[in-house]
Amino acid sequence: MSGTPTDATTDAPDEGPASGPANGPAVSRREFDALFTSVRTWGRWAAADRGAWNGVTAEHARRATAAVRDGTVVPMGRPWDTRPGPDNARPALHYMSDLGDVQAPEPSVHKDFLAADYHGKAVTHLDALSHVAYRGQLYDGRSAREHVGAAGVRFGAVSALGPLVTRGVLIDLPAVLGVEWLEPGHAVHARDLVAAEEALGVSVGGGDAVLLRSGALRRRRELGPWDPDAASAGWHVHAVPLLAERAVALLGGDGDSDVRPSPVEGLHSPVHALAVAAMGVPLLDNLDLEPLSAACAEAGRYAFLLVVAPLNVPGGTGSPVNPVAIL
Repeated sequence: MSGTPTDATTDAPDEGPASGPANGPAVSRREFDALFTSVRTWGRWAAADRGAWNGVTAEHARRATAAVRDGTVVPMGRPWDTRPGPDNARPALHYMSDLGDVQAPEPSVHKDFLAADYHGKAVTHLDALSHVAYRGQLYDGRSAREHVGAAGVRFGAVSALGPLVTRGVLIDLPAVLGVEWLEPGHAVHARDLVAAEEALGVSVGGGDAVLLRSGALRRRRELGPWDPDAASAGWHVHAVPLLAERAVALLGGDGDSDVRPSPVEGLHSPVHALAVAAMGVPLLDNLDLEPLSAACAEAGRYAFLLVVAPLNVPGGTGSPVNPVAIL
């Protein structure tokens, strides 16, 4: 297939910030293409546009539900943000469309209008498999040119995903490291995941949703907003093979999963490419994980029932969403 990355493989070393910049080590495009090939799952699922969510069964939902102990419900969606800022270049819209003076007088009704260009840094949202293409190809080797058009997408739409009910795992790195937050530009490596599992008493497994807390929202509230496109904490690409080996179903975080600046030359969102286009793993971006961090610390456990219910948008590349954790 035209544009398919090389079938070479690589054993990506998990070097860390001590050997170079905090977002490193640097990765060449040749190395990245080999990594892409090594983790991709094209051809695995009959319902390809559901990707890794095919692997989440009713048994996963049953086990996650059975693990609920005290019933604490923690929403993770950020407030609808209509204010422009360095991290919100295209603010969401919200205005009143009926102040009780449009329809017949009794009973009076009040209506409002919502809209958002949600694939940004301010709206909590889910990335469907049509959101990301690499070298012109969506997940499963589908041509983006053939499947994406002005009227929407014909493969990998968010409507194909439906709701997800599974076990969520919070990787709370600031709690593990004893800091308030990770500074923007801090890369999270495979060894950080392993150390967090040991410290938090949890193990990531098949069908799990892995939520990475960097403390970005706490930093924003204390120091003010910045441009996450220029600098953000997130996964280094060398951590992705371990996540692939664990067969995770969803990645999410209080950023958008990618460390920035990107360590890969010429790629602004390499983890997006690996997760969505290679592995078929949807992403949850811009979560507010501060209440969940507090709830997990109080409960002394970092695994929980997670419910993600995107809007049913035929042809949509994703959806605003308010995921809910139940402990």
